Amino acid sequence: MEVKNFFEKHGFYTDLDLSSLTKDFLQDMDNGLSGKKSFQDMIKTYIDPSSIAMREKSVIVIDAGGTNFRSSLVTFANDGSFTVSQFEKTRMPGTEGELSKKDFFAKIASNISRFKDCCDEICFCFSYAMTITEDKDGILDNFSKEVKAPEVVGSHIGAELKNALKEQGWTKIPQVILLNDTASALLAGTGSTSKKYSSYIGFILGTGLNAAFVQPAKAEYNTTKNQIIVCESAKFGGFKNSEFDINLDKKSVAPGVAPYEKLCSGAYLGPLALETIQIAAKEGLFSTELSEEIASKEALSLIEVNDFLSNGKALFSKATKEDSEVLFEIFDTLVDRMAKLAAVILAACITQCEGGKEESSPICVACNGTTFFKTYKVIERTKAYLAKILEGKKVYYDMLPEEVDITRGTAMAAFTN
Repeated sequence: MEVKNFFEKHGFYTDLDLSSLTKDFLQDMDNGLSGKKSFQDMIKTYIDPSSIAMREKSVIVIDAGGTNFRSSLVTFANDGSFTVSQFEKTRMPGTEGELSKKDFFAKIASNISRFKDCCDEICFCFSYAMTITEDKDGILDNFSKEVKAPEVVGSHIGAELKNALKEQGWTKIPQVILLNDTASALLAGTGSTSKKYSSYIGFILGTGLNAAFVQPAKAEYNTTKNQIIVCESAKFGGFKNSEFDINLDKKSVAPGVAPYEKLCSGAYLGPLALETIQIAAKEGLFSTELSEEIASKEALSLIEVNDFLSNGKALFSKATKEDSEVLFEIFDTLVDRMAKLAAVILAACITQCEGGKEESSPICVACNGTTFFKTYKVIERTKAYLAKILEGKKVYYDMLPEEVDITRGTAMAAFTN
């Protein structure tokens, strides 16, 4: 009760009305699709998953995530089977120091120099808020996940990369197809099984947070065909943040940006946990010795929090048994909220895509992200909260049991439309 009172004192409420929050999410999605003011961008991708026609092809794939920059060559056979070769992983440009626009794209071009003049397409999974254009380029709206390259905001990512490739001596300049990681996850779901699905959802909970779904054509949304919509769920602001959340936001690289993501994604849960226990220490929830140790701690990662919750790995040398129980309750409460907020996003997307009317053709929910798959009890709790939100509604869905392959899904964009 002491921990519960502590949370509520600071505006962190554990008894969330998930159904009401889901309705708010859906209304915001409708506003965005209708061209009205909304938190979420509801980005049209002009990609209809039903248009995919597989054939033999090799595609350069780039995956620019919150922490890592991955690149590889993906080669498909006519039956949709594929191989990945020449894979490399490095740090995401802009995460180790601020870069200019020129240096940002030069770094990307340098990272894929081994593929010079070998393919007709680069499928580029760019996991940040952008406006997709009809020629499949993307205009960056803003960075999140603490990437530092402010000059890149407003740029056409594909066009700038082409310019950088020309400067580095490429003579065969590929088409660059931009898509978000949630769209990549969704496309990966379309080929994950032979089961018949009525619609698809892509969901990412890793360093960052986002969702995508297939929106049926609707006149009121000015859409003439079914297409993937990327929500930019991280931007949803219709949630009353706690004092801990507000403090964390103020300390972030971009205060006010991606407020929902900062509540529960992998990049922020560790810092949020540290912010919370430091306030708890000041208010006497721990022993004097541990409070002093917590006050001196400069950083805390989700990995450390998860090791403590999952494996009992000690975080502090001076924690008593009673201290550890309080730490567990605080961290567990933060992680539980992560699952609740994930379930809200999924429930809204399941409702909006209008699929799953028959048990024989459910909605496919394709997920990706280490935070979702590895964090203490997040998957089982998300499933339970999702079932509770949708209770009484006749809708059928399958959450794929394993993490979908973002690389494969990204490469499949070369076969759409």
